[in-house]
Amino acid sequence: MKKAISVFSGGLDCTVATAAYDKDYEIHAITFDYGQKAAAQEIKTSKRICEKMGWTHEVIELPWLSKISNSSLNTEEDIPEVSVDDLDNLDKSSETASNVWVPARNTIFTSIALSYAESINAEIIIVGWNNEEGATFPDNSKEYLEEFNNLIEVGSPEKIRIEAPCIDLNKEELVELGVKVGAPMKLSYSCYKGEDEPCGVCESCMRRKRAFEKVGI
Repeated sequence: MKKAISVFSGGLDCTVATAAYDKDYEIHAITFDYGQKAAAQEIKTSKRICEKMGWTHEVIELPWLSKISNSSLNTEEDIPEVSVDDLDNLDKSSETASNVWVPARNTIFTSIALSYAESINAEIIIVGWNNEEGATFPDNSKEYLEEFNNLIEVGSPEKIRIEAPCIDLNKEELVELGVKVGAPMKLSYSCYKGEDEPCGVCESCMRRKRAFEKVGI
């Protein structure tokens, strides 16, 4: 069976994206511990989802990234809390995105995923990048996806491509796709704060909550 590497945090986006390829690929999920507040929850959740779906799972530790990161995800700084109205306010959401930005995170993660893909002859790398977050996180954008695939085409001897099935979708549409492909969305964890119960007020929680409410789940 064809193989795929999934950059997998156990969150809503990557859970839906990976489940979209479950029937056609042997999934090898990798979860990164870069000292983020939610690391323990993300690892636990990722393991649970992978066990349910029959995907292999590996945790990769990047302690050096936490040492150089000034993100509120890695420091004692409080993670911003937002309202529903803030989600569609580009100035406000850009401010919160800057607060949680981890230096070159997706570039690092995807490069490591490429190395894994080459090593096991995987054909694709699955990511949960989507249009809604791409508006404020440039490493979630369609342009970034296209450029990274161009880089792989030039820099890798293997024919590997990044697949981002949610790249044109907002969160509501992403949840609808999750229903369609049977993604275990209920098991996913999206909170930045890493508490046992999601905080419900960080931007990641708010976008998730709004999406499920709009779909009626």
